[in-house]
Amino acid sequence: MKKIILVIVLCALTCLCLTGCQVGNRQIGFDTKQRFDEAIIFTPTYEVVSGDIEAWRDFDDSDVVQVTIDGTTYLTHYSNVILIRHD
Repeated sequence: MKKIILVIVLCALTCLCLTGCQVGNRQIGFDTKQRFDEAIIFTPTYEVVSGDIEAWRDFDDSDVVQVTIDGTTYLTHYSNVILIRHD
């Protein structure tokens, strides 16, 4: 009986570890990402947007990043954004 309970607990923990979720500005899950504090984004209209990152997300098998600054979400290519981490 103890082995069955142990297997169930281990399966539940494995499911929790493999489930991706986002906490604040850091992505957590099997594919962990770093935390960044600030971003500088170059827009197609030659505007430069910078500020503190509220949230960010990248996409698997893609060079696209989504960054939220001051309530506005920007979807752009990695070549148009600088992510800064203050240690």
